[in-house]
Amino acid sequence: MRFLVITNAPTFRTENGLEAYAPYVKEMNIWFKYAEEIAIASPITYPYEVLTEPFDKQDITLFNLSYIEATSPLKATRAVIDSVRNMVILTRACRWADHIHLRCPGNIGLLGCLVQIFFPNKVKTAKYAGNWDPNSKQPISYRLQRRILRSTFLTKNINVLVYGKWDNQNKNILPFFTATYKQEEKEVVRGRSFNAPFNFMFVGALAEGKRPLLACQVVKALLDKGLQARLNIYGDGPERASIEDYIKQHSLKGHIILHGNQDHGIVKKAYRETHFLFLMSKSEGWPKAVAESMFWGAIPIASPVSCVPYMLGDGERGIISYDLQETVDGVLSLVQEEEKCLEMSDAAMQWSRNYTLEAFEEEIKKLL
Repeated sequence: MRFLVITNAPTFRTENGLEAYAPYVKEMNIWFKYAEEIAIASPITYPYEVLTEPFDKQDITLFNLSYIEATSPLKATRAVIDSVRNMVILTRACRWADHIHLRCPGNIGLLGCLVQIFFPNKVKTAKYAGNWDPNSKQPISYRLQRRILRSTFLTKNINVLVYGKWDNQNKNILPFFTATYKQEEKEVVRGRSFNAPFNFMFVGALAEGKRPLLACQVVKALLDKGLQARLNIYGDGPERASIEDYIKQHSLKGHIILHGNQDHGIVKKAYRETHFLFLMSKSEGWPKAVAESMFWGAIPIASPVSCVPYMLGDGERGIISYDLQETVDGVLSLVQEEEKCLEMSDAAMQWSRNYTLEAFEEEIKKLL
């Protein structure tokens, strides 16, 4: 089988071979196990630093696409030209493939959605990693991708993998999940008690949509209320400078620590030692940081977007909150009841440990 991936995630040529964003590589390594020939259609440059690792298989054909960004009039003009070029390349790539795998949403994902219409007989899967909630507010390009993928007239012979279970879906749509840890990693977590000082954690891109600054504001408010608290931030991005200014302005050095991008092992150790995880994003798909933290018994504090309420059992396995004061009040109320914290922690762990890499791979095998 010739397996083609169409993705916005850049692929880099390095001394170690072809590399890409580490969590994405881990997932694609599983898909690649079941393909004889592999090709990736993606940009080969990216304006920000990302944590990368090489693919397990290196015999990969690369269809080089232009990175598309329309943040200024000049870049918007360039984006139109690059989009036309990219569609020509994607058409050639789809002709080559037996199985077309789209990674959505994203600029390249949108082009892939358009091109695949002209290949109705090709077998296809689409991983929609964003919020599939039909009532959510989303950019026009995201809404367009969802409409194309849902349409049984435009898109044929496809399984669209979406996070969460939603009403009124058609045969194109398949509820799905993702995973990070193996069955053998279900170790007993010992020694965690919910007593001060409390460790909080943020994991992910320091981007405005992830609202990492709100996590800092919550911790400051908790400190102002007399709660002993510390926030460890793992990740990097454009919001880092704002967070550094906030730490300096409010004398929070030692209470809020920026660790930058760290490898899997360091983050895993941090999950085991933290009490709460913040991820109060504006939008999500299946937030891996939430599922990963729950695997180790941390209590997530997450916004009610996409399938997050489902993941958190409508509040039985974590705190569902979107704004500052509501979050502060929720944390202060919960930490007064250690037994309730322990019950919530255990419920989070038991739920997340159903979604292992072995379970994920079994579902991928069925699709391929």
